[in-house]
Amino acid sequence: MKEHRLHHVFAVLQALLVTFLWSTSFIIIKWGLADIPPITYAGLRYFLAFLCFLPFIFKKKYVDEIKGLSVRQWYKLLLLGFVFYTLTQGTQFLGLSLLPAVSVSLMLNFTPIVVAIMGIVFINEIPSRLQWSGAVIFLIGIIFYFFPISFEGNQGLGLMVMTFGVLANSGAGILGRDINRQRNISPMVITFISMGVGSIILLLTGFLYSGIPTISVENWMYLIWLAVVNTAFAFTLWNHTLRSISAMESSILNGTMLIQIAFLAWFFLDEKITTQEGIGMGIAALGATLVQLKRSKA
Repeated sequence: MKEHRLHHVFAVLQALLVTFLWSTSFIIIKWGLADIPPITYAGLRYFLAFLCFLPFIFKKKYVDEIKGLSVRQWYKLLLLGFVFYTLTQGTQFLGLSLLPAVSVSLMLNFTPIVVAIMGIVFINEIPSRLQWSGAVIFLIGIIFYFFPISFEGNQGLGLMVMTFGVLANSGAGILGRDINRQRNISPMVITFISMGVGSIILLLTGFLYSGIPTISVENWMYLIWLAVVNTAFAFTLWNHTLRSISAMESSILNGTMLIQIAFLAWFFLDEKITTQEGIGMGIAALGATLVQLKRSKA
């Protein structure tokens, strides 16, 4: 029993490490955006991460699995790559070029609310009263954070970009759940194909739109860190921890990212958080957690 408890605590600490790495991504992306166009930046990050999986995908079991995929399975994986990587990650990088890191993080917390609503239509998951209550609390927090709403500078465009990004992220969540609950494709193959397709489209789009950028040695180091550590390593470790921690615990740990990003943005980017914004973030985080907790319990 004691050994099991220690193993669980270690898994929770690993999960916290992953959320911290993902939170630092917002800061590193902000630094790199001074030199690299956002779409190209996103494409380079996920294409390099895709290359990290190449040595592992050539095992016989994965090669045979890929050869055995049906046309319908290929269609779903290609669509997941386009929606989750090309659209979702592309808009996130674009949003970070227009908005403060905390605002982007807060907007992304809309995702579980939209997923809960989409779940009614696409996978027949009916939100509970607690989920609806969480959605209302989240919206109150969002309004409190942004009030009075103004569209100075790039804020209006940034909010529109992130609204589209949240819809894309939510659609990817529904599609990903549909693929994974069939349990006939391994997570490695799902990640490899979808990330490869999505990142290549992102990269080509960035090159066509902005040209091939000149990237400093410092930003290449940022890119390699984002790809190897914050993407390939972090996603692999996160999936490993999910074997030992519950979905409810993972939802709560994910919810801490909003606070982590706020602190990191204040420390490294000098993005100040007012008392009103802090209260709004807290209310929104509570609402988003309530939505995910009930789904996790179900």
